[in-house]
Amino acid sequence: MSTFARRTFLKGAGAAAAALPAAALPAAAAPGAADAASQAAPAARTAPAGPAGGPSFGCCLNTATIRGQKLSVAEEVQLAAKAGYGAIEPWLDGIRRYQQGGGSLQDLRKRIADLGLAVPSAISFFSWMADDDAQRAKGLEQAKADMDLVRQIGGTGIAAPPAGLKQPVDLLAAAERYKALLKAGDEAGVVPQLEIWGTSPALSRIGQAAMAAIESGHPQASLILDVYHIYKSGSDFGGLRLLSASMLRVFHMNDYPADPPRQTITDAHRVFPGDGVAPLKLVLGSLRSIGFRGWLSLELFNKEYWQRPAEEVARAGLARMKAAVGAV
Repeated sequence: MSTFARRTFLKGAGAAAAALPAAALPAAAAPGAADAASQAAPAARTAPAGPAGGPSFGCCLNTATIRGQKLSVAEEVQLAAKAGYGAIEPWLDGIRRYQQGGGSLQDLRKRIADLGLAVPSAISFFSWMADDDAQRAKGLEQAKADMDLVRQIGGTGIAAPPAGLKQPVDLLAAAERYKALLKAGDEAGVVPQLEIWGTSPALSRIGQAAMAAIESGHPQASLILDVYHIYKSGSDFGGLRLLSASMLRVFHMNDYPADPPRQTITDAHRVFPGDGVAPLKLVLGSLRSIGFRGWLSLELFNKEYWQRPAEEVARAGLARMKAAVGAV
């Protein structure tokens, strides 16, 4: 999600059904040739905190979708529940503003739990993939602080896009950096999920991210993929069928128009699922065929949507996601 909104953030640092039912993901065996540190990590993959008992997916609201309305995180949480989502994917800058304004993380955690929401992921930008050793070490410390915030509000995961990466990197080196981040996640009790950015010099494509995750050898290694970023990177959507459900906890849902073309399209052009030309039947059918039962998280950066009432946008997005799933 190397978005215009995120670039701005980096420079400046920002009644439907409750969810479609979801079953737990299968456990993953620990790697047979793991080193001593990896063997000390949990031997089984933690299942996502999705609603259990059904054959489909859970629906989550990434708060980028209503970021332009400038709600507080407490208001975003209330809105997600009211609109009918089962989970929320908040941005950490909003959580920090809430803290700075005197808000209690314990109170926020209770509010989230009382509303029946899960927090399977959160959004931040720590430079864990930077080539510079000092910058990467600083980024890892920031990641630890961010994961602690996520844990305090009851969250179980955090997005780990390749922030700080300025040039191509060997994917085995990327895997080692991801392993270090995963070990920090073990200590925090939060899973960092490797997220692709369509414009990243090394971790833009499905296969690149999958290789880094696999070669990390860590039992909690997982990906966050995104309809827009798969398209932007040039990856083939058919590659989704080659993944394992145990690699995915959260999948970012959106759509994109036929114009502008892939080379010049930006995050700002994302639209509601079904309102563009993305092969959503292939995407959702592939996810279903591999057994994915995690969260579909609506992530949009559409300025026109930001001019509408936040609840209207949230409800429309949920309805479009459910319609897309129902068409598969």
